[in-house]
Amino acid sequence: MMAEFQVAYIPVGVPTFHLESAQKEFEQSIELLKGITDQCVYPEEMLLSIDLLQKYLDKINPDCIILQNITFANAAYPSEVLKRFDCPVLLWTLREPVIDGGRLRLNSLTGAYSAGNALMAFRDGNFEYIFGGPGEEEVKEKIRAVVQAAKLKKALTELKLTSIGHTPQGFGFGRAMDTDMMKYFGVTLDSIEARELINKAKAYTDEECQEYLEKAKASMKGLDQISENNVKDFARLYKAYSTYVTENHVGAVSSRCWPDFFTDFGTPVCAVLAMLNDAGVVASCESDTYGALSMYMGTYLTGKPVFFGDPVSMDEKENTVTYWHCGTAACSLARDPEGAEVGLHCNRHIGPTMEFGCKSCEKVTVFRVGRMADGSFRFFLASGKALDKPKQFYGTSVVVETENPAKDVVYRSVQAGWEPHFVVIYGDVARELEILGNMLNIKVEKY
Repeated sequence: MMAEFQVAYIPVGVPTFHLESAQKEFEQSIELLKGITDQCVYPEEMLLSIDLLQKYLDKINPDCIILQNITFANAAYPSEVLKRFDCPVLLWTLREPVIDGGRLRLNSLTGAYSAGNALMAFRDGNFEYIFGGPGEEEVKEKIRAVVQAAKLKKALTELKLTSIGHTPQGFGFGRAMDTDMMKYFGVTLDSIEARELINKAKAYTDEECQEYLEKAKASMKGLDQISENNVKDFARLYKAYSTYVTENHVGAVSSRCWPDFFTDFGTPVCAVLAMLNDAGVVASCESDTYGALSMYMGTYLTGKPVFFGDPVSMDEKENTVTYWHCGTAACSLARDPEGAEVGLHCNRHIGPTMEFGCKSCEKVTVFRVGRMADGSFRFFLASGKALDKPKQFYGTSVVVETENPAKDVVYRSVQAGWEPHFVVIYGDVARELEILGNMLNIKVEKY
């Protein structure tokens, strides 16, 4: 279970400015933050001296800091914060409440420059920034996105991701080192051989797997059209995977699929991964560990399953890219009225695999955690909408109308050497992922 997440509101200033204006901004800022998160702590009063600031800092243990210049404050104030805490920071500058040729009420912006200079010294400039009053929508959305990104950053440190089997030959782009996952993302990476779960599955009786079969029947359509032996073996495999992730507190898996589950077990793992995705345990196929990590980020931010697949088709006139895979999509992604149908694997002709087109969505984010040839990481980000399209090929598919020209998205990403697996997230979370990339010192590439 993740340790309690804490956002700390830190309004700093000096008492020589217009305190009535500052107090009003202080109260409105607290109300804004309370509407965004219930995990924020606040001082009882504005922190208008280093002494007051220090006493407040003694009481908090933040995972995200909202550092606000309630009035001007020199660099000693942010420096006191930064020397104590190493967590994401949003620097918030207030707009001058009145410009009437008279007194400068807050002088927040000058204070922001002092804070920004200190943040550059302490953090090499790694911080977020927003200018505006607590009543402005842009301010609200930026704070909300920063808080969500910081929560995801913390959640990654609590994540256990298990690689089940090795990547097939030629798919090494998805293979990850445990030290890299820990160093760059804070994620614990474990690994087991696929045969371990295959052997567990083979040992189960039909009776032991009945509840898993009933769960699948409640979500899938057409299981009765699949070979009885394959359906029973699917239930065995489903139980093996579910039991493993539950007993070992696994939040994400990257699973080998072909050829082992066809040749050594006789039944594909595709539909098992679909069920895991619907249960909140993200699951990629072809042992793509960075794909699973990408899926986890999208699922965390939206609370919904994401689509994982290959870009297989581009239509310049329609301005679309089709993402497809053999049949691992979560049942809840199926479009109506067809629903989550099952069928046979497109190449091996063995079932069950998922067979449907995915539902539409006005705002989707296409995302990928990519690894460069030099070992550094980058984020792929593109926005668009998922169209209401039937299944495009055997397997599962989603057709995305991209915000930018689809031809440019495809040409640029191919020439930039991106991996062939992407995640389609059902929701507009590009801003949160960009902020997360900044927090992790990872390059963000927008398409």
